Amino acid sequence: MKAKLPPILKINPDNPQERLLRQVVDTLLAGGLIGYPTDTGYALGCDLYNLKGISRLYQIKRRPLSKPFSFICADLKNISEYARVGNYAYKTMKRLLPGPYTFILEASRQVPKILQTRRNTVGIRVPNHPICLALVQMLGHPIISTGANLAGSLAESDPISVAELFKGHLDLVIDAGIIPPRPSSVISLIDDVPEVIRVGQGDVSMFA
Repeated sequence: MKAKLPPILKINPDNPQERLLRQVVDTLLAGGLIGYPTDTGYALGCDLYNLKGISRLYQIKRRPLSKPFSFICADLKNISEYARVGNYAYKTMKRLLPGPYTFILEASRQVPKILQTRRNTVGIRVPNHPICLALVQMLGHPIISTGANLAGSLAESDPISVAELFKGHLDLVIDAGIIPPRPSSVISLIDDVPEVIRVGQGDVSMFA
């Protein structure tokens, strides 16, 4: 049987319509997988607490469990529920977020074990994109974030390509127009000691 394309939901990227966001949140709460926009390209995601959804994402991405996914928080207050945030980390993130950064922090007990590294750390994002921030706020807790791509390739830049690539796996794809994929910069702030793990879209000169 031929895999079906998931429904594509067009949402205004500057002023997201609440009723459409509610439809996406209902899909997440039901354990669904979605394709959605961030400031660094399209991503795949599910509810942070839906372990079945997280397992499905690992299978789709053919990703080893030893490489946990990062997740999206709504703001700094939200981050402090899921990670230990020191003074330096707080000031740094306050200055740079929302923006194209993934910060590595020590995980709190709120984070499912499947998303923690052996060192008990997590990757957290607050993207500068109204749709994903509104989704997290409406859902009430974080959304998993992994690029809408297969290993070794860039994330897709448009919703039709995302739907095509992952047809049969996603329950819904948000259409927020074309977003050129440019990876986030990854910065570790463990113990308030900055370490640049990956140079991406965000400026990292302050950590040199």
